[in-house]
Amino acid sequence: MRALTTYPRRAYTIFRTEVLVLPSRIVVLLFAVALLVIPLFTQDPYWLRVLIQSSIFAIFAASWDLLSGFTGQMNFGHALFFGVSAYVTAMINLYLHLPPVFSIPLGALAGVMCGLIVGIPCLRLRGAYLALTTLAFPIILLGIVFAIPGITGGELGLTSDILTGGMRRMARLSPNRVTDYYVCVLAMLVLGGVMWKITDSRVGIIFHAIREDELAVRASGVNTVRYKLMAFCLSGFFAGIAGGLFAHFLRQAGPDNLMVTRSFEVIIWSVFGGIASIYGPIAGVFILYPLLEFFRVLPQIRMLLFAAMVLAILLFMPEGLIPWVRDKIEKICPRCKNRNVATRKTCRVCTADLD
Repeated sequence: MRALTTYPRRAYTIFRTEVLVLPSRIVVLLFAVALLVIPLFTQDPYWLRVLIQSSIFAIFAASWDLLSGFTGQMNFGHALFFGVSAYVTAMINLYLHLPPVFSIPLGALAGVMCGLIVGIPCLRLRGAYLALTTLAFPIILLGIVFAIPGITGGELGLTSDILTGGMRRMARLSPNRVTDYYVCVLAMLVLGGVMWKITDSRVGIIFHAIREDELAVRASGVNTVRYKLMAFCLSGFFAGIAGGLFAHFLRQAGPDNLMVTRSFEVIIWSVFGGIASIYGPIAGVFILYPLLEFFRVLPQIRMLLFAAMVLAILLFMPEGLIPWVRDKIEKICPRCKNRNVATRKTCRVCTADLD
């Protein structure tokens, strides 16, 4: 009986002292609650589809940030992880008849293997050489996809089991659109929290240090090769889950998932929201992707409006939209480096003067 009262009290204390103390954390909480209650007010298939795909792409964008934003390993071919997982997930479901609960994790493991395949030859590369090398991998795989259409479906992709003449389609992610929505939103919230926790741990500190000065990190005795490979594999795993969800939601895996534009989309989302933050790319996707759908009412100038808005944000907020907003509503203590509400005069942790 004592535990029944102790745990809720402890959870409330953590909630009050860790979440309610900062505006940014309150906004994240409200954002999560809003996503969870949206189906209670509308079940319009179109907008649920937009939010489902936003959730999937948010996982994808955060996985890019985990690698490129935190370790500085600029990846211009991140669509490789997404596309490989989508194809592997589709093949496992179509050919081995495994349901999504098994095919998606196996597709994510394929993303991890791709992380190793890409990471090992890229360990000694820096800057533009690294970016161009990573860009080559999805292009190579795209050529392989087109070369063996009997397995991959070629230019049409995997939309049905080509070995049985199209008699069997991919399994749905869930029985209905609302359940699809909750599966994808909950996956995004959980995986986004996991990625944020990774970056807030000792591993994340090492990732930061590698980005800032890899030579100094190596001189301090840290095996930077192991941590860079870890970043590639973790990024591939989370991007792989996004690719598997995407394949089962659309019930197809096509070459568009490996296109260069897919890799550049994730970079735009992440830079717009704010790299090296995890929550920045997630916010960037939930702002830009629905907004691009909204601009469909102006098809002639849709892309012009989108590009103008992105350029304006990058011009006036070079660190990204979310870090800019966060710096306006919060300030960092000069002594303990903890964040505080911008209106506070003393730090909530060490009571240092904030003025």
